[in-house]
Amino acid sequence: MGIQNRRERERAERHQLIIDAARELAEEEGWDAVTTRRLADRVEYSQPVLYSHFKGKDAIVRAVAIQGFGVLGQELRKARPRRGQTRLRATAEAYLEFARKRPALYDAMFVQQIDLSFGTEETPAELREAFAEMVAAVEPVVGQRDLETLTEVYWSTLHGIATLTRNARLRTGEHEARLELALGALSLAQQEDRP
Repeated sequence: MGIQNRRERERAERHQLIIDAARELAEEEGWDAVTTRRLADRVEYSQPVLYSHFKGKDAIVRAVAIQGFGVLGQELRKARPRRGQTRLRATAEAYLEFARKRPALYDAMFVQQIDLSFGTEETPAELREAFAEMVAAVEPVVGQRDLETLTEVYWSTLHGIATLTRNARLRTGEHEARLELALGALSLAQQEDRP
């Protein structure tokens, strides 16, 4: 039993080492630089060892993305409104800060073409938990609207701001105004729904 446990532990450690190496290489050089050959060199294992853990690069990126959603969920859970601030605002700021500080991880989660979907029975727990944090932030302004749909609009808005900001497509210095307008639109629509 001891040898089997050790082997399983070593396999799990090697699995995590590959994920960490892929993420680090992507942070240094971008996802195009992440290849199984370069990862094998970096982790000092042969390519067949990598393939014993992952079917290929897409599977590695998928694993990085799933872990990224776990981190995002934690960040959103920790987001607490400052004085005079709503949870909607605190969650939005935490989301945008996550995207800004972790561009390679954010790319794995939202830009890379991987087999990872939301809203299905197969959706990994990390994705569901991160989405649940956004749902909790949106719930106070939902009014008569569908909560999950409104959360998807909120998320889409934040994703758009994060992506356009990172690619320098938005004017600098207008971040607060953009965020205020976006969040105000969600809240205003809720007020209009009241009888």
